[in-house]
Amino acid sequence: MKKIRTYWLITRPFTLIAPFVGCLSGAFMVSGLPGLNNIHIYVGALLASFLNAASNSNNQIFDIKIDKINKPFRPLPSGEISIKETVLFTVSLYVFVIICAYLINRQFFVLVLATACISFFYSAPPLRFKKYPYISNIAIAVSRGLLLIVAGWSLVGSVSTPTPWFVGLIFALYLLGAASTKDFADIKGDKKYGIMTLPVLYGAKKTAMIITPFFYLPFLLIPLGIAFNLIKTTAWPLTTLSLWGFYAAGLIMRNPSRLTLETNHISWIHMYLILITGQIGFALAYTII
Repeated sequence: MKKIRTYWLITRPFTLIAPFVGCLSGAFMVSGLPGLNNIHIYVGALLASFLNAASNSNNQIFDIKIDKINKPFRPLPSGEISIKETVLFTVSLYVFVIICAYLINRQFFVLVLATACISFFYSAPPLRFKKYPYISNIAIAVSRGLLLIVAGWSLVGSVSTPTPWFVGLIFALYLLGAASTKDFADIKGDKKYGIMTLPVLYGAKKTAMIITPFFYLPFLLIPLGIAFNLIKTTAWPLTTLSLWGFYAAGLIMRNPSRLTLETNHISWIHMYLILITGQIGFALAYTII
């Protein structure tokens, strides 16, 4: 049971909610609330979570030296699990997800494969996207924002329509800045090993100024999407997420240096909750409302 708990912790469970909900949201926008006969939709959402778990585990393999400084309590740097066990676990997750995605449909498989490649090389050499400022943020925005919604849509509809791409773009722009909240507390280890995140490059205060507009501006694109018939008019209440984003931005700007002292600063929690609420909101806009 202790080993199972260790594997569970290495997946970073809280982060698995957003990909599950986001994938379901994309599917619900096409089909409405599906019945049990559409089991492949729920399987696809689970695969999105498993892929995120593989990415998290993969990240901890290649960041073990960094985590010994920033997060020594994690299973790998603390010695609760070996690198060999973690590699086997990670590879198994990636292979399982890719095979299952292939069995669902071609569209979903291509999107999952693209996301898997981005998530793997986010941490792994020779590309190691996370080493480079801006590129690391773009990799997260594309894989966990843009492609997630489109992948969910692909489970039941054609991705040739612009709607899922526009909704995915909103979430991608949001994560382009908001994802950096996780980097503030990792400055010490990242700096030592040449990981040039925005907080390492610019410091806490300037980074806060750069990223906070991304917390609220993307949701102001919703009226534009409605005006051009890219999304349904019932999605307009989601524009109010910009107010929540503005509040979260205020928490960051109030004392940016505090983010460097807390692993999960309250703004990081708000960042995830806004993301999940937005995903649920678009699903409701296309189904219940």
